[in-house]
Amino acid sequence: MEFNRRTFFRVAGSAAVPILSRSARAQSYPSRPVHLIAGFPPGGAVDVIARLIAQSLSQRLGASFIVENHPGAGSNLAAEELVRSPPDGYTLLECGSANTWNTALYDNLKFDFVRDVTPVASIYRGIGVVVVRPSFPAKTLAEFIEYLKSNPGKLRMASGGVGSSQHLYGKLFEIMAGVQMLHVPYRGGAPALNDLLGGHVDIMFDTLITSVAYIKSGELRAVAVTSAARWPALPNVPAIAELVPNYEASGWQGICAPRDTPVQIIDTLNKEITASLADPTFSNRLSDLGGTVFASSPAEFRKFIADYTSKWGDVIRTAGIKAD
Repeated sequence: MEFNRRTFFRVAGSAAVPILSRSARAQSYPSRPVHLIAGFPPGGAVDVIARLIAQSLSQRLGASFIVENHPGAGSNLAAEELVRSPPDGYTLLECGSANTWNTALYDNLKFDFVRDVTPVASIYRGIGVVVVRPSFPAKTLAEFIEYLKSNPGKLRMASGGVGSSQHLYGKLFEIMAGVQMLHVPYRGGAPALNDLLGGHVDIMFDTLITSVAYIKSGELRAVAVTSAARWPALPNVPAIAELVPNYEASGWQGICAPRDTPVQIIDTLNKEITASLADPTFSNRLSDLGGTVFASSPAEFRKFIADYTSKWGDVIRTAGIKAD
């Protein structure tokens, strides 16, 4: 068959239709509801912040952003659902620290988080706080470290489970401070905190968001915060880094999309999320939750995720931690 001029333009034109259609869809985004997957149950920090940003994006973009809770395997089930979704911007993930920790905690994951997702925008950084009961013998951070060194492996450190933030923040402290605690994992942070309040365990490297009310009421005493510097809301509580140089442990949340999501959609979402973070009402709400605004470009967010994954992967492998 002769491949003439008319045939060429007919073939070229048909090949261009999917490209043009995809571009047009990206420019009209969003034209229908967007599903934001949260990999943890309702009521927790991930769910709360997902609903805050979903409400803001719904108002800013004029389409419904619907939060769907798909808990399981430390958010692995939610991440797997994301990477299997079409890269069209209509399925997003409330991604966070757990997703990066899981790359080292779990063997044989069905996806590569760093490779298979597109970072859209960061939202939140949250810190931890070392809490004990008011009767705990050590009153200062220096006394706390010395007390642990004098009682190696005897003090019970509660956590929300193997590989949870409480576990990893405490393990990093053990490595860097040269101390040893007895890890007592629970099925979630709430029962661990309840047993600390009840006197069944001694120490918890809890998230500030869940402990701050008990600190303010006097039911728990804050020994130190896990941020690199003191936290403005707790100015009299030292940072661990004041006595353990370079110690820093914090969590984060943001929005991720499937790999190959059109750049126009990524840029639209990043622009509107960044605008949400600049809203005092939104930023004040994050502060109330024990965190700070964490804004970045997609490229900056990608680098942050890669660096964070590397740091905590080293900690997890050094400590020999594996998820149950």
